[in-house]
Amino acid sequence: MRLSEQHREIIKLTLLKYFGAGSYVRLFGSRVDDTARGGDIDLYIEPEIDAVDDIVEAKLDALAELHRLLDDQKIDLVINRKTGIVLPIYKIAKDTGVRL
Repeated sequence: MRLSEQHREIIKLTLLKYFGAGSYVRLFGSRVDDTARGGDIDLYIEPEIDAVDDIVEAKLDALAELHRLLDDQKIDLVINRKTGIVLPIYKIAKDTGVRL
């Protein structure tokens, strides 16, 4: 995994702060591959909160804080609200990602 322990903790604590302590968070994509270079930080979350307005607000607040704390790194956040719609990206993130 190409994230420091400090960055992993910052990401996890920030996402849990805004999306709820019971949220499920995974890092996936190129940052999981130790042989890759560069790349954005791809994050998958199953939030504890459920209301759409709350999720939008949490996403904006969490991304703003992460950009500030992680020196403006590019971050992609995939949010699975568990509505019954299963997107292929959800499976990829769960199958290839690492839980934070």
